[in-house]
Amino acid sequence: MINLLPQSEKNILRIIEKEKIILILEIILLFFFICLILILFLIKIQVAGQVDAQKIILEQEKKEFESLGTKNISADIISINKKISDLKSFYEKQFSMTEVLEKISKTLPDGVYLNNFSYTNNDNQIILSGFSKTQEGLLKFKQNLEQEKNFQGIFFPLSYWVEKKDINFNVNFKLKNEKGI
Repeated sequence: MINLLPQSEKNILRIIEKEKIILILEIILLFFFICLILILFLIKIQVAGQVDAQKIILEQEKKEFESLGTKNISADIISINKKISDLKSFYEKQFSMTEVLEKISKTLPDGVYLNNFSYTNNDNQIILSGFSKTQEGLLKFKQNLEQEKNFQGIFFPLSYWVEKKDINFNVNFKLKNEKGI
């Protein structure tokens, strides 16, 4: 087609055509930016959702770890308490030989000395051997042992009561309870 319009009109038509092309390009560019913004906004929403999901998972794992840690600590505390209880019962069953010896030494009157001390753990039996200057001292020692509430079955052989002076003696008795005193 031949354009018979004057040159000034042709120029105006070219300008209008260029303006239309520019307007179309601007609309396409605007549509592209709007789509880009929407895509970026959707990506942001998706990433934020994933971050929230990871936070929830992290919180659950943290609670699980803390409860597991608490369970471990609780198990350790229970184990330690059991060990302490076992030790306490063990030491309660032990008897103090020092206390027994102290009680025996308090029962010794003047003039009575011990030469030998023997203890049998199986039946809590004590065997003492010693020396008494007089029969009265030995009798006083026997009475003191009998007054002691933790000693039972005190036995002095009758042959010791015949002699009046310088008596070598043996005495047997048992402790009443496991701990001794």
